[in-house]
Amino acid sequence: MGKWTIAEVKDMLSRKQLEEKDIEELRKDTRKGIQKLLMQREQRLQKEHAMLLKYQEMMDFEKRQYQLGNHFVAGIDEAGRGPLAGPVVAGCVVLHKDYYLEGLNDSKQLSQEKRERFFEKIVTDAFAYGSGIVTNEEIDRYNIYQATKMAMRRAVENLGMTPDHVLIDAVKLEGLPCPSESLIKGDQRSVSIAAASIIAKVTRDRKMREIHEKFPMYDFKANQGYGTSTHLEALEQFGPSPYHRRSFSPVTAAIKR
Repeated sequence: MGKWTIAEVKDMLSRKQLEEKDIEELRKDTRKGIQKLLMQREQRLQKEHAMLLKYQEMMDFEKRQYQLGNHFVAGIDEAGRGPLAGPVVAGCVVLHKDYYLEGLNDSKQLSQEKRERFFEKIVTDAFAYGSGIVTNEEIDRYNIYQATKMAMRRAVENLGMTPDHVLIDAVKLEGLPCPSESLIKGDQRSVSIAAASIIAKVTRDRKMREIHEKFPMYDFKANQGYGTSTHLEALEQFGPSPYHRRSFSPVTAAIKR
């Protein structure tokens, strides 16, 4: 038997309290429970290493700007172009050069719980962040593409500073106070854009939950305004709410009925 129980080893591994010499000693331990814990540790370390490599790869665009002498590199992304109701929201984030958030990725790749947790980390740790909201009325007035660009500009305006360079997910944006760069699938290729996607998505989801309290029949807290079967049935039964986008065809059809 070793000097620690299996439960003690599990606890110390979870707290990362064991030194490498302790791990080497445990490798000699013949208890199956100890060997299983060591295998799980190895798998966890491999996963952590893979996430670190992915993060470093997603830093390439930011590093290129740092090498050019630009210190404040912002990422911009949006959420809510496709729904039938609610605003379109953009996020803009400037991260510190040496910042690392394990598992940071495009918000669509994350669970709601992880998005919420990452949101709180980003707003606490970021050098600067801002969001821009364009209402459904404005979407109807200007069209969704122009409204998306408006939301992105508002997010930059609400950043509280002027960045040196901006990385934008997919959209080419004019009228910014600094140079910008459009990246296809940018939320999967840039940590700044990935962080911005989380700001945009969580901000919008919270807004849709607020709207749900006023109009629960559309189930906005679950569908975020997207055209699910339940949402379309409610739209047909009750007609559009004040938050529906009347220029979107399913809503237009509901108005005409």
